[in-house]
Amino acid sequence: MREAARKQLIVKIANEPWEFEQIHALNHQTFTGEIPQHPPSPSGRLIDRFHNENVYVIGVDERRVAGMIAIRDRRPFALDQRLPNLDEYLPNGRAMCELRLLAVERRARRGRLLPVMLDYVWRYCVREGFDLALISGTTRQLKLYAHLGFVPFGPLVGTPEALFQPMMLTLERFAPRAPRLGRAGRV
Repeated sequence: MREAARKQLIVKIANEPWEFEQIHALNHQTFTGEIPQHPPSPSGRLIDRFHNENVYVIGVDERRVAGMIAIRDRRPFALDQRLPNLDEYLPNGRAMCELRLLAVERRARRGRLLPVMLDYVWRYCVREGFDLALISGTTRQLKLYAHLGFVPFGPLVGTPEALFQPMMLTLERFAPRAPRLGRAGRV
C-alpha cells in the first residue's frame, strides 16, 4: 500500500483551475492560521497579491495540492516592500528571483514532498538563469532555511505575530546541497 501511495505524488507547475483553488486554500490555511500574517477570510481562501505573476511549483497527491512554493522574478519583490533599501544588502550582477509562500500540509511535512518540490524549484531556477534566490523566511523555520543554505541579512520584518528574516541563497551555495536534496526526495 505504501508503494502505491508513493506513485501518486506529482511535482509540477500549477496550471489547472482546481490547482489554483487549492493553492488559495493552502495559502489561507498557512498564512492566516499557522503564521498569522493575514486576517482569516470567511471564504477560506487567500489569493496572493502577486498571484498573476507567480509561478507555483506544487506537490499534488492524487488531486490534492499538498504543498506549494511560488517563484517570482518581477520587481519590486514583496521583500522590497518590507525592506526599502533591499539592494544595499544584495550582491551586484545577479539574476534574482523571490521564493514565496512555501507551504506544506501538516500531514505531508515528514515525508519526501518538500525535498522533491525544492529539487524542482532548483532545476527551474537554473533553467531560467537565476543565480540568487531571496526569501522572507518565517523565524519559526530558520533552522530549515539555514540547512538549505540560505544566509540571513538585514533586520527582521513583519509583525510581532509573524516575523520574517530576509534571506538569500546563491547558486554557488546551493549547488553542493542540490544532489543530496534530489536523493532525499526521489519518488
